[in-house]
Amino acid sequence: MQRVAIIDIGSNSARLVIINIYGNKAYNMIFNQKEALRLSQKIDVFGNFTKEAFQETMDTMHSFAYMCKLYQAERIVAVATAAIRTARNGSDLVDQVIKETGINLHMIPGTTEAHISYLGVINTIDVKDGLIFDLGGGSTELILFRDRKVVNTVSLPFGAVNMTSMFNTKDTLLPGVAGDFNFFVASQLAKFPWIKDSKLPLIGVGGTARTAGKMIQRAKHYPLSKIHNYSFSAQNFRLIYKKLLGTSYAQRKKIPGLSADRADIILAGTSIINCLFEGTGSKKLIVSGCGLRDGLFYDYYSKAEHTELIAPDILKASTLNILNLYANDVVHSQHVCDLSLAMFDGWAKLHGLPKGDRRLLETAALLHDIGITINYYSHARHSAYMILNAKLFGLTHKEQMIVAAIAGWHNGIAKGYFKEAAFKDMLTDKEWNNINKCALILALAEGLDYSETHRISRIEASTAKSKANLKLYSKGPAGVEQHQIELLAPWFTKTMGVSLAAELNIE
Repeated sequence: MQRVAIIDIGSNSARLVIINIYGNKAYNMIFNQKEALRLSQKIDVFGNFTKEAFQETMDTMHSFAYMCKLYQAERIVAVATAAIRTARNGSDLVDQVIKETGINLHMIPGTTEAHISYLGVINTIDVKDGLIFDLGGGSTELILFRDRKVVNTVSLPFGAVNMTSMFNTKDTLLPGVAGDFNFFVASQLAKFPWIKDSKLPLIGVGGTARTAGKMIQRAKHYPLSKIHNYSFSAQNFRLIYKKLLGTSYAQRKKIPGLSADRADIILAGTSIINCLFEGTGSKKLIVSGCGLRDGLFYDYYSKAEHTELIAPDILKASTLNILNLYANDVVHSQHVCDLSLAMFDGWAKLHGLPKGDRRLLETAALLHDIGITINYYSHARHSAYMILNAKLFGLTHKEQMIVAAIAGWHNGIAKGYFKEAAFKDMLTDKEWNNINKCALILALAEGLDYSETHRISRIEASTAKSKANLKLYSKGPAGVEQHQIELLAPWFTKTMGVSLAAELNIE
């Protein structure tokens, strides 16, 4: 096992995350610390950091260094972004950090920052073409990508903190000031023709984008607390933006979804997003909870573990990571998955499930037993909870709910478990019916490897006029597995409307 620390000193805040990488290449975050520095507001008339900026940054870095030592981090990857790279004495601050803490703080240029943020997004959001904006305190990075490959990048010298100071928008954004604000941002965007009217989805990285998403979720009574991969329309954004424009600083502190420590810079931040909507013609924004720090980790991980820098299939990559973190028997889980997919494909006309449900079943099958980590008894519902809250990438929020429900029912339908779930009404009756069918297939697959010895090596599923056929291929007697199929036969008939006939073939 190795332990890596990622440090990001931004214009608004400083972050430390510590991540374990295990011997089987699985990884997870074990510590997170955030400190609000507001460095973009602590620069004097000559462009130098104030003594306050130096002191608070050094206090934070000493704290980070202590935590890295406490957690025995073997490697520290630390970067400084817009505020430090633009301050005249930014290099002096970096030198002091190295001297006093031993942490090598790298000042990265805006183009590098943009590319690293892109790595954090492209490995966690399944979008082929889009325009990423990483809106920080002192800069905004824009990354245009098509077919998951970077086409253009730029780092623009404005963010939520320095624009708040520049246009004095802490309390309100007056109509006259709003015109000047919008003109300034629009003139910056106009320098790069590839931004204008791209009409691609906007993908927002940073606290402002996350906060906008949270406010919209609260206004719509969204039943989940997830923000990563949450999307909303330009129209929904403008409704919440209009509401913000009519509030004072004190009133904004009480808006659901808006944290009090961001209420002073949210007008500037959302005004920048509004300009991006106007300039690009985009109709949708996808919130990314992953960005620079995640990109730094993926860059480190790909080199340390000799893996691809950009995962070709982010759902598969994240599923396997969770599987390797929590599964007691990875080989059993993979075999159950193979058996499930064989039945899904062989009985396609019988079950009539959408083709897209195949990958949901595949994911549920791989992760169906991870709840054993908590408690073997009722592990299916523990698996459901873990899947619902896991970092599964490449799924919509609804699809992740469906995967969780399939796994939660693989020991039998338990409607009572989801009866009080906040999200239950987000799924239609037809979707619940499809979950039942997928859960049945998963239950059959697990029954066919009940002894976890792979006695049933492969299967062939087909349909006849009034029954479903299942040919089982085994190296010897498989009485335990055959008994499980018999127990599941009534569920099969009730759900599929035909009887199930299983035939054992000894190879």
